[in-house]
Amino acid sequence: MKNQISDKDKLADKLESDEKEKVEAAVKEALEWLDDNQSSEKEDYKEKLKEVEAVCNPIITAVYQRLGGASTEEDDSRDEL
Repeated sequence: MKNQISDKDKLADKLESDEKEKVEAAVKEALEWLDDNQSSEKEDYKEKLKEVEAVCNPIITAVYQRLGGASTEEDDSRDEL
């Protein structure tokens, strides 16, 4: 995620400034947590991942929608040929 928001070929130029700040803050907090909790249990890591995803996934979805990407509902409603 950190690389994607820094790479102009990926998300860097597509994020609004407030979106980028939210993602950067979530990633920074998670990395700091990882540094401080290297001996944590697997479940703790999964919980931290869910927290980061809860911040990042809606933002990434919004970016793709702004770029004209289809939502999953549209994909589900299409018939197979």
